[in-house]
Amino acid sequence: MTRSPTLVALLAGCTLLGACGSTGVLGRERPDEFAVQRQAPLVVPPDFNLVPPAPGAPRPATDSPAQQTLEALFGGPAQRSAVESGVIGRAGRAEPGIRSSVGAPATNVVDKAVLTRDLIAAPEGAGASAQAVIPG
Repeated sequence: MTRSPTLVALLAGCTLLGACGSTGVLGRERPDEFAVQRQAPLVVPPDFNLVPPAPGAPRPATDSPAQQTLEALFGGPAQRSAVESGVIGRAGRAEPGIRSSVGAPATNVVDKAVLTRDLIAAPEGAGASAQAVIPG
């Protein structure tokens, strides 16, 4: 009985040493780590078409970053149809300070909130029983 632990330890040691070998089924082709060559560094060829900017010359990119983004996303301004050009021509341009004068406290405005609320709350129907009421 005293021999069996010794025998088990000896068999385990032989099995572990046998796993270290590289012959037989476990032998396979491996790359040679010493045969690696270094690649030449990348070289950027000179561009002979580029000219350094002149002092005081305007920048070549005149568009703002927002304009460049819109052009990249949507492909630049599209040509307008004849109908769209006609509508824009008839509408005219607004006065330069129109937003300031519309928001001024002295501007007279019509409060249409009550009328809009009444129209939305009106019952559905054919309109046969509708009546016009003129306040006053």
